[in-house]
Amino acid sequence: MGIVIFDGVAYGMLLFLVGVGLSVTLGLMRFVNLAHGVFAMAGGYAAVWCMQRWGLGFYAALGAAFAVAALLGALLEGLLYRRLYGAATLDQVLLSIGLVFVAVAAATWLFGPAVQPFALPPSLQGQVRLGWLGGLELGRYRLFLVACGALVLAALLLLGRTRHGAMVRAAVDNPRVAAATGIDVRRLFAVTFALACGLAGLGGALSLGLLGLEPHFPLQYLVYFLLVVCVGGAGSIAGPFLAALLVGIVDVAGKYYLPQAGAFLVYLFMVAVLLLRPHGLLARKGAAA
Repeated sequence: MGIVIFDGVAYGMLLFLVGVGLSVTLGLMRFVNLAHGVFAMAGGYAAVWCMQRWGLGFYAALGAAFAVAALLGALLEGLLYRRLYGAATLDQVLLSIGLVFVAVAAATWLFGPAVQPFALPPSLQGQVRLGWLGGLELGRYRLFLVACGALVLAALLLLGRTRHGAMVRAAVDNPRVAAATGIDVRRLFAVTFALACGLAGLGGALSLGLLGLEPHFPLQYLVYFLLVVCVGGAGSIAGPFLAALLVGIVDVAGKYYLPQAGAFLVYLFMVAVLLLRPHGLLARKGAAA
């Protein structure tokens, strides 16, 4: 039972790393970005490319994945997304889902349809025995995922208390008043969007050893990213974190104990939570639902 819960937590950390960026763009910036998984895929392919072609180590490739996804996000935000801020939800959905299909086709053409080969570095292979947990053996890689998720959570919570976080909240609540006080709302949104995409890219690179990477990644896991945001509450940080852990544990436990049910338990869990908390577990006040 302990292994199942731990594997679910590790899986949930991956969902959090990718889904928290979607929570920011949907809840704070009020943009329905269904192409968020594209940036996770871009980070994964960037990491693979850096390791295979340039000989970078896994840890350096993680930084490259974050940078590539953030730069791609900044580019697309300036060229496409910015034009639809405040537009109808349907327009945002059509743009972002169109980007998903374009990205799938581009990735297939550039990298082929097969799953990308990947090997963990020696430092993340094998098991660690924890004597204080009754000798429970946990995978090094999954422990690394948990540590990364915890560090990102702490960094985002601290960022929310900084001047940047206060300006983002002010710009979302009333862009005109924020601009009148000297805040560059356009630049602020671009930086925030790029940060959200960078986190998705980091999550995509970290998922190489657990989920694999192939061109249909953005479509295959889109529902799970949306689950994290809907269950946790758009616009918050702690909400998606809690939701990602719960979704990860429910999904792994369901596949372990009731494999015939498939993903049914996850959707049942989502429906139950949203019936009790229609706006999510910890939705930000005033966030888009």
